[in-house]
Formats: sequence, structure tokens, C-alpha cells
Amino acid sequence: MDQSKKTMRHFYCRDVLWDTFEQMANDFDCSIDYLINEAMRHYARSKNYAGQQAPAPRHATGAGAAPGGGSGRRPPPPPSGPVAGGYSARRTVQHTGHRDAAPARRAPTTQRPPVEVAAPAASSTLILIFNNQRIPIEKDQFIIGRGSKTSDLAIKDGNISRKHAAVIRRNGTYYIKDLGSTNGIDYKGMRIDNKRIDEGDVFHLCDYELRFTYRS
Repeated sequence: MDQSKKTMRHFYCRDVLWDTFEQMANDFDCSIDYLINEAMRHYARSKNYAGQQAPAPRHATGAGAAPGGGSGRRPPPPPSGPVAGGYSARRTVQHTGHRDAAPARRAPTTQRPPVEVAAPAASSTLILIFNNQRIPIEKDQFIIGRGSKTSDLAIKDGNISRKHAAVIRRNGTYYIKDLGSTNGIDYKGMRIDNKRIDEGDVFHLCDYELRFTYRS
């Protein structure tokens, strides 16, 4: 099966979930279908279904269940009528940028990441752990992307943008920054634009894990 194929899907979801996704899309400056695809992708990864078509799983249809999307999953159809059983009218979502599709791992939330701990001391050396390799960050701007000539860490994958993200050192503190990539940076299930890097932080660029530590 062509996992890059995108298809228009229809599904029923509860109004409160749709309203939550609309608010998240506005807060994170992205589309609702992107959020749904991301939720599905992370649930598939958590169940070790990444990279394959997941069978239609059983899911609760209460207010805590996340909406369906690219996999074509639908909650049990509501009784006839435009709104019944607590479900909103049929929604239409068009895929725009992610290949994986599965139901969301948990109900989306508009909460921001928790308050972060104090930044490491300016003398600390940041280590990037990627594919079991420890890569010291010794530049003020460390580029991660697909381009071998333009990146300090090159990831040869069509889903990775030519210049996807950068690790930036400012006044001794490190930050990760999205460079306008197509598929973005994922942190704890949410797409972010930038974040200070704290000890043990883990980010995802598509299916690739970036783990950071200040411990030598």
C-alpha cells in the first residue's frame, strides 16, 4: 500500500473535541487536519505500528476519545439526524502533510508544556544523541536537515526539509528552533516553533528521535 497517498475522509466527532482542535490549530498556527494526523501518528508509534497500516482498533466514543482522520476510522455511527447521541454533524478533513495514520493516543489538550526547570549552567556542553551516536554541539547554530552541504546533521529522508531545525546557543543557553519546515518539530505530542533545551529533552522530526543531555 502506498503510505504517502492522501485521501479525503469523513467522520463524526463530538463538538467539544472539534472545538478543542480548532482552538489548538489557532494557538499553534497550523491546520486541524495536521493536528489530527499528528495525533494519529503518535498513537500508532506508541503501539509499535509506525511504518505500517494499523488494523482498525477498538476505541471509546466518550468525550475523552480523540477524533479520527486519515485512517478512515469512525466512531460507531450515531442515530439518524443531523446531530444525535452527542455527536456533531459530519466533519470533512483533507490530509496535507503526514504519511502515518492511526487514532490519537489521548484526548487533545490546549495546555502548554509544563513549567520548565532552570536552564543548565552556561559552561555545560550539550550532547545530541541520534541513532546511538553522541554528537557534541559546539556551534552557536547547529543545523539539522536533509541537505548534506547545508546541515551539520544530515538526515536523508524526503519528509525532512532541507533546513528543518536548528539548535541555537544564546548567552550560554541552548534552544531548538523550527526553520519553517513542512513537518515541524514534535515535543510531547505537540508541534512547537521553539523551546529551550533542558536535560533529557526528547524531540521528534517526523520519525526521527533527537535526545539531548548535558551529561558527558
